[in-house]
Amino acid sequence: MRHLLPTLIGLFALVACSPAPETTTTDIFRFNSLGYQPSSPKQATILVDSVTEFRLRRASDDRIVYKGELGAARTQEDVQQSARIADFTEYQGTGAHYLEIEGVGRSREFNIAPDAYNEAYASVMRAFYLWRCGCEVEYTHNGIRYHQDACHHNDGYEDYIGNKGGHHDGTGGWHDAGDYGKYVVNAGITTNLLFWAWEAFQPELEGVTIGLPETAPAYPEYLKEMKWEIDWVLKMAYPDGSGRVSHKLTATNFAGFIMASEDGQKRYYTPWSSAATADYVAMLAQAARAFAPYDKEYADKCLAAARHSYDFLRTSPEERFVQGDFKTGGYQTRDDDDRLWAAAEMWETTGEALYLADFEQMAEQMEFKIDADWDWGDVSNSGMFRYALSKREGKNPTIESTIRKNIIDSANSIVQTSQNDIYGRPLARYYWGCNGTVARQALNLYVASQLQDDSQYKATALNAVSHIFGRNYYDRSYVTGVGHNPPMHPHDRRSGADGIEAPWPGYIVGGGHSATDWIDEQESYSHNEVAINWQAGAVFALAWFVDAN
Repeated sequence: MRHLLPTLIGLFALVACSPAPETTTTDIFRFNSLGYQPSSPKQATILVDSVTEFRLRRASDDRIVYKGELGAARTQEDVQQSARIADFTEYQGTGAHYLEIEGVGRSREFNIAPDAYNEAYASVMRAFYLWRCGCEVEYTHNGIRYHQDACHHNDGYEDYIGNKGGHHDGTGGWHDAGDYGKYVVNAGITTNLLFWAWEAFQPELEGVTIGLPETAPAYPEYLKEMKWEIDWVLKMAYPDGSGRVSHKLTATNFAGFIMASEDGQKRYYTPWSSAATADYVAMLAQAARAFAPYDKEYADKCLAAARHSYDFLRTSPEERFVQGDFKTGGYQTRDDDDRLWAAAEMWETTGEALYLADFEQMAEQMEFKIDADWDWGDVSNSGMFRYALSKREGKNPTIESTIRKNIIDSANSIVQTSQNDIYGRPLARYYWGCNGTVARQALNLYVASQLQDDSQYKATALNAVSHIFGRNYYDRSYVTGVGHNPPMHPHDRRSGADGIEAPWPGYIVGGGHSATDWIDEQESYSHNEVAINWQAGAVFALAWFVDAN
């Protein structure tokens, strides 16, 4: 990789007379433990009040390569801390470095490199492979072999969809979270984020090896994993050809903390829901576009299935899913946002006026809103983003202008929230799974960056990544097996049952319900579970910073 020389006036003199470095590391430094890219913003949060100067030293020879002034002291009530920001963006050297405050101490070492985020990206994307249902999975991480025998061969039974004792193939797909269920609604937002990442960053992602088995010949590695999930999604349509789609495929109760291959419970297709059916349409419309260059026959199959279910939905009122006998994840939600998203994706894939008209009518009913804080329960952002970035003709200029403005306004609010937080966190709220939302906001920022040239959008997405990997109250990574002091006890059945101390790698945990209450405990599913929807946000956020050169 090319070594970029410092450009600051006086830097060489500074290097030449470097005093002896501090030898004591201290935890007052909060930064992205993955490191930094030479040409990207570089900030760290320093928990000091009165100190005003920091130094950056090169680890290979302990020379000072940059010296700067800390930002003004700021006190943040939710963490009850005072801090200053060290900004060393101007320095563009590479290699191992550490921060130092004279008389106080030094930080841990970190790396500056163009590919600083590539390995983390590969880990979080590979986690989907390790989530696979219905096949054997295996990977060695940090010298530890993780293995899961093939599981759930008998998915699934039709007792709850009108055919007691009946069965048709429902194998495949991804386990949803720390449990072994498979849920269409949550698959929707997950595949949406992943397809967005492929569309936005395909050249870069193709340059990173994930390490997947050959399950989809002629497909790029990334899309091999996507096809594994879409193959299962197609199986969730009712076998009667009605166009209805089962809400989920699970046992009636969660399995205990056992390996998936040991889960012998009978697993069923549940009754359909209109939200799941709409998400099915949207996923398959996206899949048709992504897969067409590699397998047109399969892409056509996806689109035909999407058309059929969309036609059914147009004449069907909302059908909410009711748990009934099921105690597994509900993912119960209204369907207006899902229908909006389905219309947007069908229009983008086909260009047909019917879908455009449906979208614009529904978007107006939803007042063209864009949420800075969103997850599986409201995927309207997905439809609005698609419409705003579409190159297709025929859009209503007033609607397009309004949606674009709302996207920019939302992104600007995210930027402001990040700038107001001493750790750069772009989400002001805390709740179950909020780490996933922090990562997912990168999509908001990306879409805004395509509409308006503003470097703050990508910089704020980097703040989100930095927060996830150590620039936070806890001074630790939220992703298993990646970064500094990662979680060791996620709410994940494999990690709790395999007899290995280290958890399965590459998974983002949900996070705290306040700024200071996160706990790394397996039993605390509301703080420490893993889930595909949160994971997809982490993939997208990291994908923006992948360097394939």
